[in-house]
Amino acid sequence: MEPKKYDLEERTLQFAIDCRLFLKKLPKTISNLEDGKQLIRSSGSVGANYIEANEALSKKDFVYRIKISRKESKESTYWLKIIKATNDTEFQKENMMLIQESDEIKKIFSSIIEKSK
Repeated sequence: MEPKKYDLEERTLQFAIDCRLFLKKLPKTISNLEDGKQLIRSSGSVGANYIEANEALSKKDFVYRIKISRKESKESTYWLKIIKATNDTEFQKENMMLIQESDEIKKIFSSIIEKSK
């Protein structure tokens, strides 16, 4: 087993992909479809804004984009928790892994923000 890669662009991309693959497994209820749309938006926005941050024209713009990425990772956790609460236990293990990853990504962005001050 190779060590965990810490390329944040790759990690945020994988998080967005994992969220989408997880959603495909859920029952197609109205709430899952609507909550899933929100999760797709927020999980994709985490990495997209991180890429934007890396192309920032100023430090202020960089920090702003990182804050958006952190906000979107918090929002992803929110939607994952709603999905967890409204679905069968068969999906809970994968859901909890996604919540943990979202939380870890949020902490990384918080650390970047602190170090950028």
